[in-house]
Amino acid sequence: MQQSGTLTPPSRIKVWVMAARLPTLPAAIAPVLVGTAAGVAAGAFRPLPFLAALVAAVLIQIGTNYANDLSDFHRGADTAQRLGPVRVTQRGLVTPEQMKRATILTFGAAALVGLYLVMVGGWPILVIGLLSILCGWAYTGGPWPFGYHGLGDLFVFIFFGVIAVTGSAYLQSGTVDALSLAVSVPVGLLVTNILVINNLRDIDTDRAAGKRTLAVRIGARASRVQYALFAFVAYLVPLLLWLTGAASAWVLLSWLSLPLGIALVRTTLGGATGTALNPILKRTSQLHLLFGALLALGLLL
Repeated sequence: MQQSGTLTPPSRIKVWVMAARLPTLPAAIAPVLVGTAAGVAAGAFRPLPFLAALVAAVLIQIGTNYANDLSDFHRGADTAQRLGPVRVTQRGLVTPEQMKRATILTFGAAALVGLYLVMVGGWPILVIGLLSILCGWAYTGGPWPFGYHGLGDLFVFIFFGVIAVTGSAYLQSGTVDALSLAVSVPVGLLVTNILVINNLRDIDTDRAAGKRTLAVRIGARASRVQYALFAFVAYLVPLLLWLTGAASAWVLLSWLSLPLGIALVRTTLGGATGTALNPILKRTSQLHLLFGALLALGLLL
């Protein structure tokens, strides 16, 4: 928007919404949906723990995004050559001190919600919550940020897949069974694919900044294969659950998202680069939420 020949800066609310990276929030929502459904399949539905888990997961995701915005600015990974969405600290829309306070407040709010979840689920939920907040900060912050050492994909798979799904199931049923573990795999693989596309897009700028993501380490071609393989296995899991009798055929509802999955794999393998990967990143996030919602519904039917 232009006014008198100058750019009008965005409002404060819009700046913080930009920093929260709303398109990434399905990464927090889908695991809670699937985990809750798996837990309900083994017990009764507990609505308040479900809502609290959903709020806490979203707050941890936003806090992680804020911490990433700040840490990448300090480490020089976000530059004017960035191909992805605006990073507000690097762009000067907020100060580093403001972003630091926002990160602490957001993680603090997640911890407050987590106190109720600890009362419901006991010490396992306490451990999960503390580790999630710690790793959300340590992803790009601290003395040895594992996102800079090629471990980001593993972190996302474990925390936004296995732990988020099984933890949500535990809050419903008080146990972690084989079904909740099994359905955490496709959720974890598809959420990791969001990071795969993000790192594939940023491979050149990350390499220049010394950010040794897995994409930087294995290269663009292998990253594209990784994306396709993760998508393939994600769709294979519901089929195996049905064929082995571990779940009903309703879990194949998740396959209704298959046309979108195939289209994204074809485009990724086709060699899209740079800013052309931004729409793929957004649609991969949408795929993750759609797949998760359909799988959750299938578990409940």
